[in-house]
Order: sequence, then structure tokens, then C-alpha cells
Amino acid sequence: MVVLVHGIAGSAHTWQPVLAELARRRDPRHVIVPDLVGHGSSSAPWADYSLGGYATGIRDLLAVLGYEHASIVGHSLGGGVVQQFALTFPQHCDRLVLVSSGGLGREVSPVLRAATLPGAEWVLPVLTDTRMLGAVSWLAHTAACLVPGLGRWAPSVGESARSFTSLTDPVHRRAFLHTARSVIDPGGQRVRATERLYLTERLPTLIVWGTGDTMIPVAHAHRAHALMPGSRLELFECAGHFPHADNPERFTELLVEFLDTTRPSSSSPAEQAALIAANADLDPEPTGDGGNGRTRGTTRAGPRRSADGRRPRSDHG
Repeated sequence: MVVLVHGIAGSAHTWQPVLAELARRRDPRHVIVPDLVGHGSSSAPWADYSLGGYATGIRDLLAVLGYEHASIVGHSLGGGVVQQFALTFPQHCDRLVLVSSGGLGREVSPVLRAATLPGAEWVLPVLTDTRMLGAVSWLAHTAACLVPGLGRWAPSVGESARSFTSLTDPVHRRAFLHTARSVIDPGGQRVRATERLYLTERLPTLIVWGTGDTMIPVAHAHRAHALMPGSRLELFECAGHFPHADNPERFTELLVEFLDTTRPSSSSPAEQAALIAANADLDPEPTGDGGNGRTRGTTRAGPRRSADGRRPRSDHG
């Protein structure tokens, strides 16, 4: 079982090129491609739009469908969601795939940072007007035709425009603002999993990123790769924020190969607890009693080990 989780303001549609490739290959796996709450065709109630809320929703979806565990793939915000899923419900996560993932560093596009500013709810209807987005898409398409090499970004630009088009609906716009403000502030991303990534050392992990990503910098991919023991990093040269749309053939090939050549994780909550305890520091805390201080338990960021020593691969080897 594989679950594909889209990004902020997106929908299951973003995975259509990958689904088409899987169908062409006649891949026998079951694939679930949900619309997160407040996105796509899902309703947008007053609900928990945090990463934890979305991760719990994925867990509940698997339970309702009768699946105990799955390989989880997340793009952008969905990457943050699946990280939360893997760390909170390790017994339900077989493998982890992060695609241009959020939650790995402070830096993020100014567009998303602006969405957290006061009054953004009044500005977004103007910025997401279908005529304006249509003009932007036309300019991007024209530039792709005129500038050599830029055409490889066209799918990423199209997916970004499609995502922002959904914000013309007031209900989805409200859900977008709730979601954005739960993970981003005007300075950048404020929710990060980097201090807990050592907990994934027994979880097969694939990291995929476009080197031309202007939404979340590729430096986050290298950081995650270094912090996740045994992870695998694949870079898509010149691809944008949606590498799975820019080059669906290569992405699907990588995904299938990763699923076929790795064993599902067997991590349990008890094993996670043991890892946390093994990486906990007991720092002396002064008490003013002549040096007989008491100890204060903290958890460090985990061992700063490099991954498996392999160089990240790219389109050029």
C-alpha cells in the first residue's frame, strides 16, 4: 500500500502524472491519493489544520480502509505531514518518501510567508483571481517556449497556478490560511522536524528534490539527508518545486525501484522510546546548594552522522 500526500493549496491532482506512469507500467500496488481536509474535493470544516491533525487524518483513513501500515509519500506541506506521521505512528509507516518537503528548515518562499501576515485574507482574493493567474500561466508558457531549458519548469509552474486557483473559493482560502499560519510565520517555517530525524534511522527513506526549486531551497534536501541515517537523496537537475510533475517518468521509476528494493520498517513505539532515551542528555542544573545540582533531562538533536556515504545522484550522474 502506498499513500501519496499533496502540498498546501494542492489536491490529489498533483499526482496524476505519477498515477499515469504507474498505470502504464501495470504496477500492481494499491495507491491511495487523498485530498487533505480543506483541500481539493474535501470539505473545509472548522478543524485542526496542523501537521499533527493531518497526520492523524491519514492514520484514520488507513484504519477505515482496513490497512495497518503503508509506504507514505509527501510533497511540500505533505512532506511535513508524512514526517509527523512517521514520527507519531512508526508502527504504521513502512517507508518514507519526501518530495520537496516542508519542515526541514526555516527558509521558504516569500509568497507563503506573506500569507501569514495580517490582512492576507483581504489580499488573497485579488492575487488568486483566475484572470490574473491565467495571465501568469500564459507568461510562463511563453517564456518556456522562448528560453532554452525553461520548458522543464512548465509543469511546476502549472501546478503552482492550479494550487492558487483553488483559493478563489472562500472556504478553501480560509483552510489555506489556517494551514499556512500553523506552520509558517513572516520569518519562514516555524515547525521543523530536524531535531527528531534521528528517530528515522530504521525507516527506509527516499528524498527527492528539484535543484531549481524556488519554493523551498534544495539545501534542505542535503540537510535532511545528513540527519537521516541511511537515507537516499535523488536530485532532479533544473526541476522546480514539483519534480514528480516535471519528470514523472524518472520519479516513478525511482519510486518503484525504492519500494521494490527496501524492506518495510518494523519499528514500534517501544523502539522509538528506546531511541529517544538513548539520545537524551542529562545536564546538571545549578541549584545554589554548593554544587550539588539536580539533573535536568533534555533531548538532543540526535547524532549528526552523515548518511550512507553515497553522493547524491542527479540527471547528469
